[in-house]
Amino acid sequence: MSETDGSGSGPGPVAGVEPRSSPAERVSTPVDGVAVLGALSPSRAGDFLTCPLLYRFRTIDRLPEPPSPDAVRGTVVHKVLENLFDLPALDRTPARARDLLMPAWDALLEAEPGVAEMFGTEGPDVVSWLASCRTVIDRYFGLEDPQRLEPAERELYVEALLDSRLLLRGFVDRIDVAPDGAIRVVDYKTGRSPAEGFEGKALFQMKFYALVLWRTRGVVPAMLQLVYLGNGEILRYVPDEQDLLATERKIEAIWAAIGLARESGDWRPRRSRLCDWCAHRALCPAWGGTPPPLPVVQDLRIAHPPHGAPDP
Repeated sequence: MSETDGSGSGPGPVAGVEPRSSPAERVSTPVDGVAVLGALSPSRAGDFLTCPLLYRFRTIDRLPEPPSPDAVRGTVVHKVLENLFDLPALDRTPARARDLLMPAWDALLEAEPGVAEMFGTEGPDVVSWLASCRTVIDRYFGLEDPQRLEPAERELYVEALLDSRLLLRGFVDRIDVAPDGAIRVVDYKTGRSPAEGFEGKALFQMKFYALVLWRTRGVVPAMLQLVYLGNGEILRYVPDEQDLLATERKIEAIWAAIGLARESGDWRPRRSRLCDWCAHRALCPAWGGTPPPLPVVQDLRIAHPPHGAPDP
């Protein structure tokens, strides 16, 4: 799934939102008869690259993060675009897509009442926020014609076990398959496209998914496509086997670094401009804070996206 910006780090656990599966669950269950040593999603890998302490806060401490208008907009718009393809092709119009907004919003409120907290006295007005969702939905139709698309898969859970017994997994927004079998992996972003020269983090997520699909289906995807609804841009990339082998090596290196941090207890913060948006800044030593003690009982081998968060 997608983040609300181009950073690639992805949102973390949101207060009141249950994860798809508990990080405390052990991963010793065999996959195809092989005992898994660890699991990683692109969002959590991105967290570690952004800041090891952020990874710790989200994956080990599981600190809640208050819902934000941008993150929740991403969740709702993703649901609208997923449901849009349930309609007959000729009904996939901007008007019908806008009609899907309120049911998606109401369903989220019912499932996760905590998201309403973002519309407190200091939050955006819900009417203007919903209007911004409609603007993003309308922008989609200037980028793709859903009447001419029949996705093979939507909101697809994918996983692959590497030779090292590291399990890669995540959720792909959309997979299109051409008549000749060529695969296009599509990910929606409700934020703006990255500036030229800064596409690497976003493409890492897509190459991660492409690697998983290659390992499980034996076919390198023909196209990776990021649809940026924040500013109406599409980023396309054609991967090859060498790309994906390099991505696999990078993922293995990230997991090895996570293992070293786990063994040493040294989850070092990394200051950047992203600190301005971090929900845990008050606990960060780089900003004069003190992290909570590490949990006494840990199973640090799982790192996966939280439920409802546009990601992995």
